[in-house]
Amino acid sequence: MIEISNIKIGLNHKPFIIAEMSGNHNQSLDRALEIVEAAAEAGAHALKLQTYTADTITLDVNEGEFLIKDQKSLWEGKSLYELYEEAHTPWEWHKPIMKRANELGVLCFSTPFDDTAVDYLEDLNVPAYKIASFENTHLPLIKKVASTGKPMIISTGMASVAEMDETVQTIRDAGCEQFVLLKCTSTYPATPENSNVLTIPHMRKLFNCEVGLSDHTMGIGSSVAAVAHGATVIEKHFTLNRADGGVDSAFSMEPEEMKQLVVEAERSWQSLGQIKYGTSDVEKGSLTFRRSLYIAEDMKKGEVLTEENLRIVRPGLGLAPKYYDTLLGRKVNCDVKKGTAVDWGLIT
Repeated sequence: MIEISNIKIGLNHKPFIIAEMSGNHNQSLDRALEIVEAAAEAGAHALKLQTYTADTITLDVNEGEFLIKDQKSLWEGKSLYELYEEAHTPWEWHKPIMKRANELGVLCFSTPFDDTAVDYLEDLNVPAYKIASFENTHLPLIKKVASTGKPMIISTGMASVAEMDETVQTIRDAGCEQFVLLKCTSTYPATPENSNVLTIPHMRKLFNCEVGLSDHTMGIGSSVAAVAHGATVIEKHFTLNRADGGVDSAFSMEPEEMKQLVVEAERSWQSLGQIKYGTSDVEKGSLTFRRSLYIAEDMKKGEVLTEENLRIVRPGLGLAPKYYDTLLGRKVNCDVKKGTAVDWGLIT
């Protein structure tokens, strides 16, 4: 278990739901604040930002490997610099966004992409840090974040087991044990088929830490499945309306969908319960609807039980059906009315 601002995250606590704003503010602070309010209304526990500028994340080059040429990409034709210039959250917005989140009872933290972002976020006293999948091998950055002593959430998209081990070791060497690894598929959008949520319990066992899901699929199915397999954190990109457009809107969740995720993720967690067999307390009232042995015709003392006068019916207050063959041919030791539950005291 870990704790972020008095919110406990672990298998014995309901899933921690993060709404990722990313670039869905579409360069409008008013829209960003609306997203905060919508996330709070939907029941998300945290809102996450990203802290970078185009200059801190790439070079202003519009050719070669700096151009996005993948025809399947949402951002095909843009340069990396253009993409990040469009998507970044102006740093001066962080404070009012965080203030509004705090007023609404929602935690707000961010993903830093370089040392200057960490320093800036420390000045804002963020309660935690997120490391993006694309930075999970950036060990110098991870070391700096871990050294703040704040809880960390790390997406593991594209990372091999060896790379994850290096990341975890770097975090622990810096004295941080309050961290969560997020299973993540770094495609946008992802599909349920490539989500591989069965990796979650394996990661928990391998690294002995909390594990969650950074979910880029549409809908809530993968997230609910992840909770059923031990995910304690769920992160989803969040927008007011996909039709409004924006760099991440195509794979982002809308407010009503976020509400559904919060409810169904908690139901999934509640349903895990414990290993249990037999009749539970809440099932005791249903035992009467089992079948059992009943007298089906009025009988006189000494008459023989037959297929006609001994039936396996509801309710379940008589002897169990497994005794049916044993009782056929036996005699009753008293007069018995139709509808009498059979017990051993009636049998000769």
